[in-house]
Amino acid sequence: MELFFRKYGEGKPVIILHGLYGMSDNWNTIGKKIAEKNFCVFIPDQRNHGESPHSAEFSYEILAGDLTDFIQQHSISDPIIIGHSMGGKVAMTYAMNHPGSIDKLVVVDIGIKNYGPHEEELVDALISVNIENTSSRNEIENLLLDKIKSIRVSQLMMKNVKRISEGHFEWKLNVKAIKENFSLLFAGIESGMQYDGDVLFIRGELSDYIKDEDVPGIRKLFNNVKIRTIEGASHWVHADKPEEFLKLVLEFISN
Repeated sequence: MELFFRKYGEGKPVIILHGLYGMSDNWNTIGKKIAEKNFCVFIPDQRNHGESPHSAEFSYEILAGDLTDFIQQHSISDPIIIGHSMGGKVAMTYAMNHPGSIDKLVVVDIGIKNYGPHEEELVDALISVNIENTSSRNEIENLLLDKIKSIRVSQLMMKNVKRISEGHFEWKLNVKAIKENFSLLFAGIESGMQYDGDVLFIRGELSDYIKDEDVPGIRKLFNNVKIRTIEGASHWVHADKPEEFLKLVLEFISN
């Protein structure tokens, strides 16, 4: 599968992996800022997201396989990989499957545990909106707000709306595949080995994705890990506190 991607700068390769319901566009600003520091930044749309192809197959092993193919297709050597949420679990899965093949790993606001049923109401809300029969983006947004209630989350979901013709829309997301594979997307990261590479976990103070009680398990799996918390940040750490986020990332990947 050939993934759509954005590329910025020249230098040491960095790959940024977005989260569930996200896309490369969400990381443009951060990617460009990192590229300014002599890095070559690749930001792919993962399968079933953004401009990349859709597929019924959707799990972390498959997404890590897509990343393997992407690295080979673009002749990328020893990249730094930054993954947020779902992208963080893809990055961890890839690192476990290919130890020694990456330089550094940055995991953003996701742990290694199985999260169980988690925020499934969001994909249910997307499915419930008959987007093909709506006449405007405003109508779609109002329908989403009836289901989601959060203006911020609704606005994030609206980035996934694609106009296919006048008065006709579709989701960039493969909502059917997300729904059918939902349990797999919140599965834990399990490995019989310990990863020895340099790893940075960044969590948002206001997020519950990495709790204090989750830290020992992370340290058990990742031998050389730093864990940092950004005050006042939610799950979308990079959007809430971009300057603080960039400072932590650049300090880690530049040393």
